Amino acid sequence: MIVFSTQYFFAKPKRWMAMGFALWLSSVATTGVAGDMETKSIRFKQVIDLSHDITTSIPLWPGDPPVEFETVATVENNGYFLRRFSIGEHSATHMNAPNTFYADGMGIDGYEAPQLVRPAVVIDVRQQTAQNPDYVISVQDVKHWEQQHGRIRRGSLVLFYTGWQERWHSPQQFFNADANGGLHFPGIGGDTSKFLLEKRHIAGVGIDTHGVDAGQDTAYATNLQVLAANGIVLECLTRLDQLPPKGATLVIGVLRLEGGSGSPVSVMAFLP
Repeated sequence: MIVFSTQYFFAKPKRWMAMGFALWLSSVATTGVAGDMETKSIRFKQVIDLSHDITTSIPLWPGDPPVEFETVATVENNGYFLRRFSIGEHSATHMNAPNTFYADGMGIDGYEAPQLVRPAVVIDVRQQTAQNPDYVISVQDVKHWEQQHGRIRRGSLVLFYTGWQERWHSPQQFFNADANGGLHFPGIGGDTSKFLLEKRHIAGVGIDTHGVDAGQDTAYATNLQVLAANGIVLECLTRLDQLPPKGATLVIGVLRLEGGSGSPVSVMAFLP
């Protein structure tokens, strides 16, 4: 059951977003125990889109299918415009599903709507990644953030801002491959994911690189741990620089592909 209630405050019609408005979204959702329900509210003044535009030139993981658009109908010939498109399930800003790594895992269509609305924190590790493109985000990075902003709230999405979003328009820089094809971009350490899952009980993780695991981590430790718990894994996020360290609420729109291993997503951040 979802209940919506809205209240708007307009200062000037053309400046309603800049001047701010308040929307209370009240939803009744399960909290993990059958029959245990709580009311959640979102109040926001700004909305930030954390998703990249999908074009034929976006960075693609090596071996993934290209993005393709084909015109099917035109206004001139058919009275309307229509295209067919093709894209890999793990291309552009996307979310991974457990069956990516687990043969009997849940597909992307298995996530319930309440799971896709989450409080978010943003941990800025640009200083570390600027010195080392292979930087592995540590438990200490998380604890340092908590010393400044407080303990991470249970059920949160933890987003890591590495600065790689600024490389998006250059696939070569985004993947930072060496002469042997090895990828060099930062990611979340397995011990860090374990800490966040077991000690902070987070809902999932996100990052602005093409993988929550570092480019040199072929064990995919973070993906495996988060997806084993049917958690959320978001990759290729953008505009993380526009989010506060805490206080934002994320709403994730997935394509409910039957049995999908993942999906391009629209990720909206609601800022208080």
